[in-house]
Amino acid sequence: MTKTAERLRRVAEDAFGWTLRPEQLESMEAVVAGRDVLAVMPTGAGKSAVYQVPGALLAGPTVVVSPLIALQRDQVDHLDPTGAPEAVAINSAHRAGENAEAWQAVRAGDAGYLFLSPEQLAKDDVVERLAAIRPALLVVDEAHCVSAWGHDFRPDYLRLGHLIERIGRPPVLALTATAGELVRSDITEHLRLRDPLQVVTGFDRPNLHLEVRRCTDDGEKRKAVVAWVIDGPRPGLVYVATRKDTSRYQAELAERGLRSAAFHAGMKSGDKDEVHRRFTDGELDVVVATSAFGMGIDKADVRFVVHASVPDSLDSYYQAVGRAGRDGEAAEAVLFYRPEDFGLQKFLSGGTPDREEVRTIVETMRAAARPMAVKELADETHLSRRKTGTILNLLKRAGAVTVESKGRFRYLDLAPDGAAARVEDLAEQRQRFNSTRIEMMRDYAETRRCRRRRLLGYFGEELPGPCGNCDTCDSGSAREQVPVDSSDREFEVDAPVQHEQWGPGTVMQREADRVTVLFEQAGYRTLSLEAVREGNILIEDSP
Repeated sequence: MTKTAERLRRVAEDAFGWTLRPEQLESMEAVVAGRDVLAVMPTGAGKSAVYQVPGALLAGPTVVVSPLIALQRDQVDHLDPTGAPEAVAINSAHRAGENAEAWQAVRAGDAGYLFLSPEQLAKDDVVERLAAIRPALLVVDEAHCVSAWGHDFRPDYLRLGHLIERIGRPPVLALTATAGELVRSDITEHLRLRDPLQVVTGFDRPNLHLEVRRCTDDGEKRKAVVAWVIDGPRPGLVYVATRKDTSRYQAELAERGLRSAAFHAGMKSGDKDEVHRRFTDGELDVVVATSAFGMGIDKADVRFVVHASVPDSLDSYYQAVGRAGRDGEAAEAVLFYRPEDFGLQKFLSGGTPDREEVRTIVETMRAAARPMAVKELADETHLSRRKTGTILNLLKRAGAVTVESKGRFRYLDLAPDGAAARVEDLAEQRQRFNSTRIEMMRDYAETRRCRRRRLLGYFGEELPGPCGNCDTCDSGSAREQVPVDSSDREFEVDAPVQHEQWGPGTVMQREADRVTVLFEQAGYRTLSLEAVREGNILIEDSP
């Protein structure tokens, strides 16, 4: 063990009471050495430790960009009783005096960790203060939010790559629980990571029992969800598709005696914080929520995650179910669905941006003839910040805008119609990609093979045989699948391939009779090996 590794191990044990796993230690050593790191570790695998332990050794503050105020509070509270340096947060929920005290603590060297939201980094004075304190490490938590291919894209993450340069270009640690190959590439590009060490751990959570229940209509599904939750272990989370459903399910569960609360993004900030606090403190049996609840939730004893609606992808599904069983004890992940739900999810996934909205943004930027911020553009065009950010992201990919000083966007010399056409093409490509992810979600829901193997295969992870802890294994149907011949080396996982129509791709899962490939342009495709071999339509690239 190197001297650095030994110091890290000792700090982890003495200050935090932790025993480090090899992947954590590998990431930490790179961080301390000043190298950029992209770490993909499942929920509950100790991602936060990767910056907390080095932060106790680095000569300068560790700045953590974290997307949710409640998540920041969890992280600060977690650090508070340890032997590590003090942690402070600066956000809109604090009074001006509290934020001023936090800045002073960092400047004086009394606080070693500073938590900020990406929205705070839109303020020039915040960026100037960060540059002045010269961070030793910048951490981007929930880094998948920077990627339009990710399941929770956030426009405020777009400026981070430029802002990292403005504050002195400290080493960068990007953290996320779920990120496939395309998302990892996007994170590296947008954050401008320099030859990052990529640490991608296994995705399997063997203590989670996976189950899917098919219903014929919405009424049957509602009754089935409520009945399961009433009889199920507690506490838990129920995810639904709409704000209206949070109230409907919550009311039904409350009538049956469960301590329950609804949660969605449209609630007042104080009300959301109160639900989060009550759940974390054990005052609630269940929270019924949209996907707005749960990112980074620091509660180890969640016993179930039930989905009463189909998520948009296995990425977001696995991110959500990973909130159960973080204590290592048995937990349940149950998906209730109707076949029609997949069509609804395709509708909800959205289409291409309106061409007139793209033109409006383009013409506003051209008329201004100067770099503009996302908020400024949203205010002038009367579009939402999210929609404005999405269009700017597409314009950036189309080569029509560039990110300049202070994280603002400058329009380049391109005719508005040409820019709108490029955005439309890119948006249609992304929509096609998203539709393939929905089909992978359908395949997971409807498979009779080992459900865990299908889920892990989506992320390019092989499981040698049926897992023994999912409903298809329970029923025996998983054992009916034919194992892959170990001597057959064709189309192995991670192998680069070329398709005559869809271009380059990477093998994500290989089964006895089919292969699943992630194509750069066409998304996820599952192909019959018989058809592939007969038509010679998929060729393995030379390494």
